[in-house]
Amino acid sequence: MLILPELYPSHMSELPDTLKIKTRPNYLYSILSVALVLFLLGFFGLLIAHGQRLVKSFKEKVVVIVELKDDVPEQEVNGLKATIDSKVFTKAGSVEYVDKETAQDEMKQEFGEDFLKLDMPNPFFDVITFNVNAAYAHTDSLVNIKGGLKDESIVNDVFYQENLVDNIENNVRKLSWITLGIGLFFIFVAVTLIHNTVRLALYANRFIIKNMQLVGATWEFISRPYVLRAMRHGFISSIIAGGILVLIIFWAEASLPSLGELQDWTLFAWMFLGLILLGVLINTLSTRSVVKKYLRMRVDDLY
Repeated sequence: MLILPELYPSHMSELPDTLKIKTRPNYLYSILSVALVLFLLGFFGLLIAHGQRLVKSFKEKVVVIVELKDDVPEQEVNGLKATIDSKVFTKAGSVEYVDKETAQDEMKQEFGEDFLKLDMPNPFFDVITFNVNAAYAHTDSLVNIKGGLKDESIVNDVFYQENLVDNIENNVRKLSWITLGIGLFFIFVAVTLIHNTVRLALYANRFIIKNMQLVGATWEFISRPYVLRAMRHGFISSIIAGGILVLIIFWAEASLPSLGELQDWTLFAWMFLGLILLGVLINTLSTRSVVKKYLRMRVDDLY
């Protein structure tokens, strides 16, 4: 039976020291290289996740202003507030009522004596303001919301920042295409680099793989230890990459506490699990592919 020194360490004592060095490749560089690639992929994923939450935050800052008619009874105002607050498009806790006297006082504070010198009647209306949920912060939904609110008997008109909504929609659409392109590029680069790293790590074992085939070992017997090791190394690389990402998150939140509002640890846990699966899968498939390649090659081609 052919002994594989790098796969069966218990037999290493039977080999000369010089042979041990030549036949046992250093897999530390392979693990660290794969970890670096997975870290870059995970870091890009973090940027996308935080970017999406930032976009959601911008969308939910869109304010809808419901202008009420004059002398509306307080009971009807409270009823409309409750109706708006119960709608699925309303961001929870964002409904506010501002009467025209309060609006005038705020304007006086803003413009000071210049506003008082105008000596004009109160130009403001009683209004109800609220923010919409991100899923409804696009033109079609806001048009429907506006139409529904204007049908209320006590509502004079409804306003929102149409230009802001259009700009957000256009920018999000462009950002989505750019993100998709960069994401596909990163995945391609990750798969290519990990495959090449695995190929270089197995290069030192090409003669051992071929010799086992020549003495009658089956493909499964030859590939099994390499595949198991690839799975183990892929898992270790993923853990290293995830650990670095966690350190970066803690450092970023310590430097910029406002980033803590954008962090979603549940999403990060899923992304971490995805990194583990990706690292193990790519490592395993690449190893199987490389071993199979060496088994198909002629002995002369191995030199």
